[in-house]
Amino acid sequence: MIPLSVLDLSFVSSDSTPAQALHDTLALARHVDTLGYRRYWLAEHHALPNVASPAPEIMIGQIAAATRTLRVGSGGIMLPNHAPLMVAERFRVLEALFPDRIDLGIGRAPGTDGVTARALRRREAPSGNGGDDFLDRLQELLFWDGGFPEGHPFGQIQATPAGVALPPLFLLGSSDYSAQLAAQIGAGFAFAQHFSGIPAEGPMRAYRQMFKPSRLGAEPHAILAVAAICAETDAEAERLASSARLSTLRRERGEYRPLPSLAEALEYPYSPSEQARIERGRDRLHVGSPATLRPHLTALAESVQADELMIVTAIPDQTARHDSYRLLAA
Repeated sequence: MIPLSVLDLSFVSSDSTPAQALHDTLALARHVDTLGYRRYWLAEHHALPNVASPAPEIMIGQIAAATRTLRVGSGGIMLPNHAPLMVAERFRVLEALFPDRIDLGIGRAPGTDGVTARALRRREAPSGNGGDDFLDRLQELLFWDGGFPEGHPFGQIQATPAGVALPPLFLLGSSDYSAQLAAQIGAGFAFAQHFSGIPAEGPMRAYRQMFKPSRLGAEPHAILAVAAICAETDAEAERLASSARLSTLRRERGEYRPLPSLAEALEYPYSPSEQARIERGRDRLHVGSPATLRPHLTALAESVQADELMIVTAIPDQTARHDSYRLLAA
């Protein structure tokens, strides 16, 4: 059976608060820790009213301390927002405190809008790559772990805590770019099928076919991140999915509002064009009972050669959300 993991954005619902969303994350992590889930990853987003997850490294420590068996990691650290040395040291600290339980997932996007990205980076002059210095930052991060070339100006700096290696590295992506880069450096790869505009099969298979073993990894490890909602019956799962579907519709219009309550979503008067957009997005939100989702998700994982499935579930009712993960695990 393919392993299951969790991706958590700490969704803020219309009938709750961002602070409560963080406590809900801790409660969900404790819950899935008892269900056999393999990983629990936290996202990084900034200045979004529907997501309360700007600092995954803080939540990783909290969740690792509150659970026993989960691997806990970032899904991901948005490297353009951070100095590579800070990332290296923070994740060395986590690895020292929770050995062999931490993952370092790295993303290329800023996880926010352009103005907020500028506030995070404080850059006045663009790099020589049109402002995209992701490759430079990634290379520097790897140097902090493996050592700088002779003569490098940072070569005399000791990243702390000394003697602790970085956790396993994964590159995150929704296109071919990160898949090919992850394969080239021998890192793990996680494909975001839940919001990608392209099918997962191409990037996932390309990653496996192009993988080059390195000190980062001897074999490829591909994770498929999917949005899924499970309930006892297909009808109940469809009812619960109404909040996520309305939220997605709003996000596509540039409206980053809190996750609507179930009552609000069920009463929303969809226009014909809006309903058509919902129908077109059904392949990115997997909904149903255990009997429906088990063969569907198994076939999906096999078709893209995924080593594990990482589930993101947006349900405002936390009891129903916990039940969804329980049913998926069972």
